[in-house]
Amino acid sequence: MTTPSLALNDGRTIPRIGAGTWPVSDRDAPTVVHAALEAGFRHIDTAAAYGNESGVGTGIRTGGVEREDLFLTTKIGNNDHGRRRAARALEESLRRLQTDYVDLALIHWPMPGIGLYEETWQALIDLREAGKARSIGVSNFRPEHLDRIIRSTGVTPAVNQIEVNPIVAHRDLRKATIDRGIVVESWSPLGPSTNLLGEPALATIAAKQDRTPAQIILRWHLDHGLVVIPKSSSPQRLRENIAVTDFTLDEDDHATLDGFDQASPARYSAHLAGG
Repeated sequence: MTTPSLALNDGRTIPRIGAGTWPVSDRDAPTVVHAALEAGFRHIDTAAAYGNESGVGTGIRTGGVEREDLFLTTKIGNNDHGRRRAARALEESLRRLQTDYVDLALIHWPMPGIGLYEETWQALIDLREAGKARSIGVSNFRPEHLDRIIRSTGVTPAVNQIEVNPIVAHRDLRKATIDRGIVVESWSPLGPSTNLLGEPALATIAAKQDRTPAQIILRWHLDHGLVVIPKSSSPQRLRENIAVTDFTLDEDDHATLDGFDQASPARYSAHLAGG
């Protein structure tokens, strides 16, 4: 199964549907990665903080798909900010992942209280130039964080991975990110809890489309121009999660889903303030 891709500002592309691996254990990660690859995923997302990079690397190495046909993301942890520490952290991630490069390296959180995210961003620029990361980006960055690293280095992130779902849509942050030429990638795309999947209005749309509620939400992400990384360890749900490119949502469906947004400026500010 071929999944659609989206162009990045560095000339590369990113598959628009990926398999998230939080909170899969290191022991279970090879099995989950194998199931994701068998379902058709070619985009795998992990992080140093997840504690499963070794298992993800084993899953990729033994999964029967050539490394060059995969898009692999990892993230620099909150304790590894700073130019030297971030460079060393990515080298350690590459060792655990059993690969010479990642397709996308992200700063997991800006950690403004530490105040080293500019240095950390410069480390990622250096690592990209060294071929250790083919694309580089950030996660959970607000507009002021984006502007600061762009202004200080002249390099714009390719991706900002943030929480997005119909309940917490972060419309202003999405717009600010896209306006800067940065792709938005959604984490927690199926909602901050199972409440979203149980919404009666969502069930009505799913019944009309003859799809699962999760598939409806993932289609909503694609229709909004987002990259999406749902997480599941179930082979059946992995197959369902990637099978979202052969149907469309109508205007009424989108109006209903867009109406779920309960995010407030206060929640937005508090949620992204730290890490």
